[in-house]
Amino acid sequence: MAEDRATFGADLHLELRGGTLRTGLMDALREAIRSGRLEAGVRLPSSRALAVDLGVARNTVADAYAELVAEGWLTARQGSGTRVARRSVPRRPPAPGARPGAARTPAVRPPTARPTYSLKPGVPDLASFPRAEWLKASRRALTAAPNEAFGYGDPRGRIELRTVLAEYLARARGVYARPERIVVCSGFVHGLMLMGQVLRARQVRAVAVESYGLDVHGDLLTGAGLRLPALPFDERGTRTEELAAMKDVGAVLLTAAHQFPLGGALTPDRRAAVVDWARASGGLVLEDDYDGEFRYDRQPVGALQGLDPERVVYLGTSSKSLAPGLRLAWMVLPEGLVDEVVAAKGAVDWVSSSLEQLTFAEFLASGAYDRHVRAMRLRYRRRRDQLVEAVAAHSPATRVSGIAAGLHAVLELPPGSEPDVLRSAAWQGLALLGVDRFRHPEVTPTLDGLVVGYATPPDSAWAGALAALCRVLP
Repeated sequence: MAEDRATFGADLHLELRGGTLRTGLMDALREAIRSGRLEAGVRLPSSRALAVDLGVARNTVADAYAELVAEGWLTARQGSGTRVARRSVPRRPPAPGARPGAARTPAVRPPTARPTYSLKPGVPDLASFPRAEWLKASRRALTAAPNEAFGYGDPRGRIELRTVLAEYLARARGVYARPERIVVCSGFVHGLMLMGQVLRARQVRAVAVESYGLDVHGDLLTGAGLRLPALPFDERGTRTEELAAMKDVGAVLLTAAHQFPLGGALTPDRRAAVVDWARASGGLVLEDDYDGEFRYDRQPVGALQGLDPERVVYLGTSSKSLAPGLRLAWMVLPEGLVDEVVAAKGAVDWVSSSLEQLTFAEFLASGAYDRHVRAMRLRYRRRRDQLVEAVAAHSPATRVSGIAAGLHAVLELPPGSEPDVLRSAAWQGLALLGVDRFRHPEVTPTLDGLVVGYATPPDSAWAGALAALCRVLP
């Protein structure tokens, strides 16, 4: 029976040109190694497998391998197979006109030293990802997955995930959610990008944003052709009552449960004001509920979406509760917006992995997600308490502001001191971000502070990171 190349080992793309088959094969292998396409240590296919792939006699491949071993291009050891040998990299000839012995200026400057500790916000404790439980859920999901789950699928996402998400969001976040209103995204940024496209297609000219927030979100919306006027803020947070006076604003982006980065919660009267504005103007509220499950001093505030599901687009994500690498997020949409978002998503064709969706659905349905969130809530609460205690002991004049929630806290600094503190942190090998990093360009700088991500370090680095932070505080 003829041997089919599909039954053999690793693929190796080679183009044999000129001369005998043996010579052509040797030249092709030398060129692949010389160019770096085959790196040192790479294991080559067996002579039998490569002979079948190339349609040549096995002895031809064996002889070529033996000759290249003798020349030092390859190595061959019993039980280890044939591998690319480690060879010194030849010096490149000097560029025309260069002085002999002159040092060549590198095209890229060497990177700065990597910080010893990081307290940058936005990342959970990745070492606490529930690997064992996730693996169990993955096995159960893979075993039960129908064959069609491995096709292109519904652009809204797997129905299994949308069904359990609807139940969980209603129970845990007070969201009015039905599976047909949910669209699964490849992260929050993907969902916001889709909303930017839909809003622009609806002839919306401007989206109001908070005075402080992530510039990457603003860049996505401006990239869609939308203006981003900033809502004013005061000691009670974002002044949503000012929306009525803003011209051409058709939507507003808010972190209502836990403002990022300043850390407050939108007050009840201002929650009501933004919903009243949306009803009166026909506008939409884009609710970024990035860490709504993590409240430490009381029951988490329910999602804004529950006040009016037809005027609020709810955006949630697993990036803070589990890990950003999963690339799983979701939108709960007003009924009249679903088809437009699905059409926009279909055009982009960004669909989260069906297996990851099914695994997350199983993880939610089994109760493992609730258990994980409760465990992380205790861990992050302890971290925040330790941060507050350490700051009070080392720098009594520094105030930790914001509600007891989420994965970060804001440390208020004396006016004008933020740049000096950040420079000092860099010298200490501590990666930190200041409040000004998140300021809207139209907003006058009036706040000095640090945005401290206390969830980021693993347990082994937490004490050192906290000590380094205290050393740089005024």
